[in-house]
Amino acid sequence: MYTHRLCGSISACLLICGVLAAFQAAQPEDSWPMFRGSPALLGVSQTRLPQTLKLRWTYQAKESIESSAAIADGIVYVGSMDGSLYAIELATGKLRWQYKTDGPIQESSPCVHSGVVYVGDVNGVMHAVDTATGKSRWTFKAGDEIKSSPNWAGNRVYFGSYDQNLYCLSASTGKLIWKFETGGPVHCTPAIEKDRVYISGCDENLRAFEAATGKQLFVAPLGAYSGASAAIRDGRAYVGTFGNEVLCIDLSSHAANWSYKHPTRHFPFYSSAALTGERVVLGGRDKMVHCLERSTGKSLWTFLAKARVDSSPLIAGNHVFVGSNDGLLYGLDLSTGKKLWDFTAGAALSASPAAAQGALVIGSQDGVLYCFGD
Repeated sequence: MYTHRLCGSISACLLICGVLAAFQAAQPEDSWPMFRGSPALLGVSQTRLPQTLKLRWTYQAKESIESSAAIADGIVYVGSMDGSLYAIELATGKLRWQYKTDGPIQESSPCVHSGVVYVGDVNGVMHAVDTATGKSRWTFKAGDEIKSSPNWAGNRVYFGSYDQNLYCLSASTGKLIWKFETGGPVHCTPAIEKDRVYISGCDENLRAFEAATGKQLFVAPLGAYSGASAAIRDGRAYVGTFGNEVLCIDLSSHAANWSYKHPTRHFPFYSSAALTGERVVLGGRDKMVHCLERSTGKSLWTFLAKARVDSSPLIAGNHVFVGSNDGLLYGLDLSTGKKLWDFTAGAALSASPAAAQGALVIGSQDGVLYCFGD
């Protein structure tokens, strides 16, 4: 079932127009304001990174960093299992401020927009924090833990919860606009394209909604539950599942256009995909990074790490950067999968890299945030 709150047809029209205008507005080219870098969750950075990265600085949190960072206006925002959201200067690694949440921030990655950073915690609280001061703007309590990263459009914030609901809140006030109850925990980050919101769920379905009203538009079966977030491009959704396959779902027919399974290594895909015009890149629990042809799902190359790859790859130019639970951050050639560079961290890298303004940052499970660049 779903609930929605709209104040008459005129208000509804204005809200829909506002949402559409927000989708059409371009985000700054050299920023990484949220998980996967963009509302459609493409995992592609516009910044220029050197082939061989050099360590600029590190910052030590008190506990594990499994949340991926956001980068906006020269500040890195990252959550930690120590129950803190950190704002750190990108140029220096100096702490700007620290905000205490109600519980640990596990996988919910910050989303930054219009002077506010949004993030969820495992106690089920969504926080809106002023980027200048580090002070709370508002909080909203869901019914269970939030590991989903928030997404933003049309002065609204969208996220999922383990209470099985997809939420839409006012970005300004935190007031509930609508929610939709699914058939399982909503672990993923909602993907947003045009006027639609998409979630891939633990109920083994890909669902599409009207962003303004919360009306469910369709349900497409995935065949297995998914912990990954769907990436949306050119009328198709790309997502890996715990059925050991990667699916390309046509958003018009609501059916799989293709599916990919490795011929011999049958392990789940927890990593979210990165998309270019021609390629799909994601990590697997088979210890591999997989690169597929986007139009057909044909395997183009694989790269074997030393442990599972839950980190979601980032593409910058012709380079792929991705962490692994083997404690290594890898730089790969997008065309061939050849390793160009690696860095040994002190612990597993299950978080995903973020890149903007000539720098790449990633957190590790021993609480260290690493920043690389020239």
